[in-house]
Amino acid sequence: MLSACAAAKPPSLAAKEDQKPSAAVSQGADKKAASDALNEQLPSVELTEDLLFKLLRAELANQRGDWQLAYITMLVTAQETRDPRLARRAAEIALNVKKTGEALSAVRLWRELAPNSDEASQFYLGLVVIGDNLAEAKPIFTERLQEVGPQARGLLILQIQRLLARTKDKGAAFKLMEELVAPYPGLVETHIALAQSSFANGDLARARAEAAKTLEIKPDLEIAALMLAQTMPNRDEALQSMAGFLKAHPKARDVRIAYAKILIDDKQYAAAQKQFAILLKEDPNDLTILYAMGILGAQMDDRAAAEKYLSAYLQVLENNPDDERDPVQALLILSQIAEDRKDFPAALKWLAQVEPGTAYLDAQIRSAQIMAATGDLNGARNLLSHLKPEGQREQIQVMVADAQLLRDATRVPEALAILSKGLERFPADTGLLYDYAMLAEKADKLDLMEAALRKIIRLAPDNQHAYNALGYSYAERNIHLQEAYTLIEKALKLTPEDPFIMDSMGWVQFRLGKLQEAEDFLRRAYALRPDVEIGVHLGEVLWVKGDKEAAQKLWRDARQKDPQNELLKSTLTRLRVPL
Repeated sequence: MLSACAAAKPPSLAAKEDQKPSAAVSQGADKKAASDALNEQLPSVELTEDLLFKLLRAELANQRGDWQLAYITMLVTAQETRDPRLARRAAEIALNVKKTGEALSAVRLWRELAPNSDEASQFYLGLVVIGDNLAEAKPIFTERLQEVGPQARGLLILQIQRLLARTKDKGAAFKLMEELVAPYPGLVETHIALAQSSFANGDLARARAEAAKTLEIKPDLEIAALMLAQTMPNRDEALQSMAGFLKAHPKARDVRIAYAKILIDDKQYAAAQKQFAILLKEDPNDLTILYAMGILGAQMDDRAAAEKYLSAYLQVLENNPDDERDPVQALLILSQIAEDRKDFPAALKWLAQVEPGTAYLDAQIRSAQIMAATGDLNGARNLLSHLKPEGQREQIQVMVADAQLLRDATRVPEALAILSKGLERFPADTGLLYDYAMLAEKADKLDLMEAALRKIIRLAPDNQHAYNALGYSYAERNIHLQEAYTLIEKALKLTPEDPFIMDSMGWVQFRLGKLQEAEDFLRRAYALRPDVEIGVHLGEVLWVKGDKEAAQKLWRDARQKDPQNELLKSTLTRLRVPL
């Protein structure tokens, strides 16, 4: 009940001295409501025909969407009968439609009718804080802090701070927090709450001072060390602060993890790796650290380390079946590592362990691609045929993957036929149209390619890839050059920093005889992305301009990157250039 406000309430704010706040927190909403019902002094109300009519009328109105009639009827009936349960129901009706003002009125009545109800007090506090009625909440907070036992007071202070953090007026929230905790300067939680409140209020100097006071009281408190680092003026000082704390308290796990994460953000991977290694030495089966070490190894291109730690992570995860962590990312990375070293059986083994879920289809498609690349095209296509894609996106994904397998096997007509059938089912899918256009070009069916790209432009006028592909196709064939220029210019306006569109513009300028403009565009493109084909184009422009040494250097670099590149081989053959 009153679920719309549940997130805003600190369940133990109304706890008395003989109650344990942690126990109050753990109670479910239904148990709490039942407990309140026993504590409330419920009036003796006869269920007359008139009362029954009003209650049914309110509930039926609420079901029809007329919340106002339901709310007013229930609230007025609560006032008449003095029954707190009806006030509570009125509050629920208002909260279900996010009418916090009306809900607060009902909760005020609820508290009036059931002054000993902890639940009523909890929701009342939640609503007045959400509404920034902090002056109204102050006496209740003060009373609770005075009544609660000394051992539970610190926890209550932190609960109050978390509740006040939801207010819009952070300055007023901090001022109230400061007033509430003033009588308790010796509590660690006082300074933690003030540090967090002042940080939320944008007062970093005060937050830093309160964090420092916390550490004076309890020098090994990790949350205080983290807050202190968070309030530092820059990242270097934050790192120095955490490093100093770790030197004094080497067992501080949370601080060390945070320290390592900042080092990763700063791309200080080796230093971060050392911190994780210290943590792993303390607990070799720590899943969090094993995973972090594996990911870090992948980022550092240290494949041996990535494989070692991610394999260990999966093994520990397998030994702890109750752990709900997702192994998918580790499996995908391990598969890629195995594939990179040409260990295709191992790559397939890792992919086979990806269970149905968000990554399952991608893993199956990648498995099919590996199978086809190792000569088992029939097995790969059979794998794809047994998939059960859901929805248009997944069905198209499988179709395109199947066509790609056939294309790579030089069975282009069959691949084109698959995509053609796909377009019969999904004629307006621009992604499928684009793949079909590129395959049609590969099959030298330029009319089909042009029709598909022009259809994309009609369906999606801001699709830069369609403009660029059509323009480049014309430029490559040295036809319709003015239209090619217009199309590529449009694509470049849509995505000015795309190096491949810059390459197209450079190439059409070359075809138009504008060698300097061509060189400028191609140099910019190559600087952004030193792609083999961009380098081949730039090399040809320089060759024609007479800078043959520079051209040959570009082509040698391209051959080193991709010795079998078709554009490179055809360009060198056409220009009769030996390297």
